[in-house]
Amino acid sequence: MKEFFKNIKGDKTIWAVVALLALFSFLPVYSASTNLVYVVGNGTNVGYLVKHGMLLILGFGIIYGVHRIPTHFFKGLSIIAMPIVLLLLGYTLAQGTTIDGANASRWIRVPVVGFTFQTSNLAFVVLMIYVARYLTKIKDKTINFKESILPLWLPVFLVLVLILPANFSTAAIIFSMVLLLCFLGGYPIKYLLGIMGAGLLCLTLFVLTAKAVPDLFPNRVDTWISRVESFWEPGDGEADYQIEKAKIAIATGGIVGNGAGKSVMKNFLPQSSSDFIYAIIIEEYGLIGGFALMFVYLLLLFRIVVVANGNKTVFGKLLAVGVGLPIVFQAMINMAVAVELFPVTGQTLPLISSGGTSIWMTCLAIGIVLSASNKNTPSEGNTSKVDDTNPLEVLSGQL
Repeated sequence: MKEFFKNIKGDKTIWAVVALLALFSFLPVYSASTNLVYVVGNGTNVGYLVKHGMLLILGFGIIYGVHRIPTHFFKGLSIIAMPIVLLLLGYTLAQGTTIDGANASRWIRVPVVGFTFQTSNLAFVVLMIYVARYLTKIKDKTINFKESILPLWLPVFLVLVLILPANFSTAAIIFSMVLLLCFLGGYPIKYLLGIMGAGLLCLTLFVLTAKAVPDLFPNRVDTWISRVESFWEPGDGEADYQIEKAKIAIATGGIVGNGAGKSVMKNFLPQSSSDFIYAIIIEEYGLIGGFALMFVYLLLLFRIVVVANGNKTVFGKLLAVGVGLPIVFQAMINMAVAVELFPVTGQTLPLISSGGTSIWMTCLAIGIVLSASNKNTPSEGNTSKVDDTNPLEVLSGQL
């Protein structure tokens, strides 16, 4: 055990925050899983708790393994992973829209083992690493928009196009995070404004086309369009039902909450263990618990900024921000949805909500941030530590 802790590197505060979130998650997941047990009639509370625990154990294994990888290795890995991710996204979009009778246009089923995997989460992490690599490559050059179209914006466009029909919220978050990372990486603002305008224009044309020809995009287009419309004009749709139940849960919780496991709305609120788990947390632990959880995520954000600021390399700085910031951003969106400050998105609460893909990809991102926080990372000008016999090391150095 001592040898294990001796091999743990990186920012200790981030380790502590992640462990705290993971440990706390057992309480709301165990409580909210009642909805799946008694309403859906599938499994037991203990069964869901054990499953959640196994997912977290594997997630921490991912963190431990990834945080031992030198930061500059991720340059080469992003080049290798990008075409694989595009193929997975294309397959996900083309495959059937249901798995076991449920909407599954965002997931693929992994053969042999049988579990489902949400490819857009992996694409998010890989794309942010890829963009950080490109921005590092051009940091000392005069940026020409035409020259950046193929190496930078084409991969971004392809990822967004493949995700958008089934998952608008993830596509919007990816687009926002890419623009923010490019801004922090010194990409000219005038070009970013042009990209933003082009993105909004493409989204408008997509929505108009989807409304004019409904059968052209049979996945989840109608779902996310109706969610946005119902946010501005409330009605009697599914999204409105979810929001109303979430607001009742929050109002019931009050200042101090009803106590652990004593939520009532978990039996009526769909996705109470994932998308709307924050409402259940407030119902059981009150506004005090809700604000405390928000503070923990803000502490994580602070440490990510500290890690980025302390890294010796431009790539390390952009990498920490690129993969770390979306974790906190997603958490804030999940909380905003629960209090009706944002349309229903389907975004989970990182490290708290149940769900394997979300947990694993969050852990992957955390591992990368911890790798960037490792003080032993060589500076960009230091090539003495490069292993000429390692193809990935050589590729990373050239990129």
